[in-house]
Amino acid sequence: MRMEEVYEQLQLWVEENRSHTMLGATAQYIPALAEQEPNQLGICIMDYDGDTYLAGETDVNFTLQSVSKIISFVALCHFKGMDFVLDKVDVEPTGEAFNSIIPFEIHRPGKPFNPLINAGAITVASMLPGDTPDEKFERFILFVEGMIGRRLELNEEVYQSEWKTAHRNRALAYYLKESNLLELDVEEALEIYIRLCSISIGLKDLSKIGLVIAHDGYDPVEKQQIFSSDVARIAKVLMVTCGMYNSSGKFAAHVGLPAKSGVSGGILASVPPKWHSEEKAFRKGCGIAVFGPAIDAHGNSAAGTMLLRQLSAEWDLSIF
Repeated sequence: MRMEEVYEQLQLWVEENRSHTMLGATAQYIPALAEQEPNQLGICIMDYDGDTYLAGETDVNFTLQSVSKIISFVALCHFKGMDFVLDKVDVEPTGEAFNSIIPFEIHRPGKPFNPLINAGAITVASMLPGDTPDEKFERFILFVEGMIGRRLELNEEVYQSEWKTAHRNRALAYYLKESNLLELDVEEALEIYIRLCSISIGLKDLSKIGLVIAHDGYDPVEKQQIFSSDVARIAKVLMVTCGMYNSSGKFAAHVGLPAKSGVSGGILASVPPKWHSEEKAFRKGCGIAVFGPAIDAHGNSAAGTMLLRQLSAEWDLSIF
């Protein structure tokens, strides 16, 4: 497909799917996120050559929220090795809500089911390199900077908003501490976890991360290996099985892409190369970032999910 055709299709599909924002609402339990404009919808696709295709509201920044979980998992595996990480966090879907305490009561004393639920992500955040939350945050920021070529910053307003309302996450952290899974005290572990969730990012930067994951940790634009293909493979499996909260199965069936969502309305998706689809767009693979802050009951962008479903169907992007 010609670049002009891709642009035209994206613009059309964004407007067609904008009405789906009415099926969701901004995250009301985090005051700073509740204030977002719910009717926004934007997308950025970055292809193998680093060219970007944008449509809708694309000049907005939003916080990573749970999208940070897959990136922190990749970072920790890169720094300390997969065996070290998987000794503390499993890779199984839970069937429970992302912030549920139930698994701890049923399976105690057990490790978190996967790094994409809050308990797993808090554990992962506490194990990042460094002795303090500041040192761990800096190492994470530098790791991401190595992928996108610029430094990301903390959204202090969102951080403070989440810190003041993190009652359930604080309870989860105490369970984790009791099971000797945290490498920090409870308050410090919670601090680094919430700081990672509160990092501000744009669509272009997020699509670049998706591109690197899609190509097994290799940056095709800068021609360098960022992290190992084994880490990327596990990351993509987790994104398919656990990345879209409790609707991960439906998303896999209808969209068929490794993806991770966050309650700010962001979605990170990775499209591996599909060399046999010569007539379709992005046969060399791509990274996709979507932002639509009106989220559904599961915590996923209502319009963003539908937009990705249409893209996958029309351009044959599904990995299945």
